[in-house]
Amino acid sequence: MALPWVQELHFPHLNISITVDRMLSVMPSRPVPAKLGDSLYLSNLDDTIGARVFTPTVYFYRSDNVNSGQRSSVMEILQDALAEILVPYYPLSGKLRETKNGKLEVFFGTEQGAIMVEAHCKMALADLGDLTVPNPAWEPLIFKFPNEEPYKVLDMPLVIAQVTFFSCGGFSLGLRLCHCICDGIGAMQFVGAWAATAKAGILLTDPEPCWDRELFLPRNPPRVKFPHVEFMRIEDGSSLTMSLWQAKPVQKCYRVSREFQTHLKALAQPDGAAACTTFDAMAACIWRTWVKALDVKPLEYELRLTFSVNARRKLQNPPLKDGFYGNVVCVACASSSVSQLVNGQISDTMHLVREARLNVSEEYLRSTLDYIEMNRPKRLEFGGKLTITQWTRFCIYESADFGWGIPVYAGPIDLTPTPQVCVFLPDGKADPNGTMVVCICLPEAVSEKFTEYLCLMGNENCT
Repeated sequence: MALPWVQELHFPHLNISITVDRMLSVMPSRPVPAKLGDSLYLSNLDDTIGARVFTPTVYFYRSDNVNSGQRSSVMEILQDALAEILVPYYPLSGKLRETKNGKLEVFFGTEQGAIMVEAHCKMALADLGDLTVPNPAWEPLIFKFPNEEPYKVLDMPLVIAQVTFFSCGGFSLGLRLCHCICDGIGAMQFVGAWAATAKAGILLTDPEPCWDRELFLPRNPPRVKFPHVEFMRIEDGSSLTMSLWQAKPVQKCYRVSREFQTHLKALAQPDGAAACTTFDAMAACIWRTWVKALDVKPLEYELRLTFSVNARRKLQNPPLKDGFYGNVVCVACASSSVSQLVNGQISDTMHLVREARLNVSEEYLRSTLDYIEMNRPKRLEFGGKLTITQWTRFCIYESADFGWGIPVYAGPIDLTPTPQVCVFLPDGKADPNGTMVVCICLPEAVSEKFTEYLCLMGNENCT
């Protein structure tokens, strides 16, 4: 029997209790170029308000890939490999501090290094259910300091790793990387080097990491050539934001088949229309479906869809080295009235997404750097906005083989703290047919409507 085009995925509601056994500071294993008191420049792409966060991810490894009684050696292997890669990736052993005008920089002081935490749990991995989709109940598997303030990045270790051992012999690696230091591609590069080094027992970095943040200095004088509505504060005159934040939304996840994605692309690019990508079609579909399910009012209100565009290949003056691991993403922004979204054609919405994506150029990136230099945003803006983050192009599974095989699950945990974010994830359990998992936050009262409208886009081939 053929699998449905769209399948809602459910995760169990759990109460995971863990015990922290020890905490270790991990320093580079050899001397590095930075001396006590040195600092490193961060670009305005590293220092956007949206990057001032830690990105939490979790990786699960089953017991059949871990030798019996190997708990201490797992910690030793991971710790030794981390110390090794912190030599070429030495900026991740520093901390962030603010300079004039609130600008951030990496600083090397007396209290440095990454943090590794060892913990254990009396549950078995099997007790966590089907490890297919992000589950907010996994939050204890990510280490946070007691009384840690939300969004705190100053004077924090830039790499925080918690290894939690389960009673079955399997374990999880909960990782928090500071987004100011690396974007998604950079994070995968770092994790891949850590994993390769752990697996081989010797330092392996391919490509060689490159800092080069000075390539993104703002121009003098700044030249802002685009309106950059993605950063502008817009008073939310709609029901959207209030209904989401007050309703305590729940996280919903859907497995979306390659057939559904192909079907959407066909709908989104009728004969003679400009070609669109899978992302264009999926983003247009999710945006429309989300707004329609939330029944946003008034109909004339202007909404925004934002998403990150990797600008690496767009840079030619000069081009970036392969090993650059900093932030090279621009925030693209599509705008539409509620009425146009819910009553218009999917091809019209797709055109808006495609146009926003293609507008990101080298000049757009330089303009973004100059805009942030002149108007450094101090807060995240949510007014009338949905933000879609695409993880499907990250080698998140392949890059995380530390010697115990590819993880059963690799990815985020909980979207509900920022309910106007949607994530496209690779499906770790599917065959390599391009199946993706869409995770989005919705008030419980409208989740059935969202599922219904999503299925209607696929001619009801849904479960």
